[in-house]
Amino acid sequence: MNDVMLSLENVTKAYNKGKPAEVVVLRGATLSVARGEVVALVAPSGAGKSTLLHIAGLLDTADSGEMRLDGTDLAGLSDRARTQARRRDVGFIYQFHHLLPEFTALENIILPQLANGIPRKDAEARARLLLDQVGVGPRADHRPAALSGGEQQRIAFCRALANGPRLLLADEPTGNLDPGTSDQVFGALMTLVRETGLSALIATHNMELAARMDRLVRLEAGRVIL
Repeated sequence: MNDVMLSLENVTKAYNKGKPAEVVVLRGATLSVARGEVVALVAPSGAGKSTLLHIAGLLDTADSGEMRLDGTDLAGLSDRARTQARRRDVGFIYQFHHLLPEFTALENIILPQLANGIPRKDAEARARLLLDQVGVGPRADHRPAALSGGEQQRIAFCRALANGPRLLLADEPTGNLDPGTSDQVFGALMTLVRETGLSALIATHNMELAARMDRLVRLEAGRVIL
């Protein structure tokens, strides 16, 4: 069995490539995340951590370099295959929850499962289980506007894990919360990750939260510093 879940080798990325306004973001970034490992990615604003996460999550493509998920080469996949792999294997959490406002908490977690072909009965059962795991089961029938910021983000965590991904990517997942709520919500996220055995790469400015993960890496000048 491959012990490395995510592997990025010499990944480069530039925007406006070849033009006078070219911006080079990644300059040969190399990073690996082991199976079941939770890695903190720390970088100053504008250093390229969101770009790195988007490439790892198949939301963007690198200009060069190699990328493997559980040993499978992802660099040459078609757009359709990338979409399927992203939907099946990757969960993504942002700083803002991005819940669909017209649907309840429960429905927000059911919908991505239905899109993946899961029967509604099974999707609802998994959604309720995840909500209970992060302590917001009683809020299942509330729409996002009726929930606190911490509750909204916990539901976003559940949605990211709804389809049972192998890799979780999070971009400042508690950055929109006050310190007390941030600590509680991050604890809920770590409980979910540990109980499911996920591999996770979590970008954060919060060094106290970073210290609670297995390992910390820094992104500086477009390269990963271990």
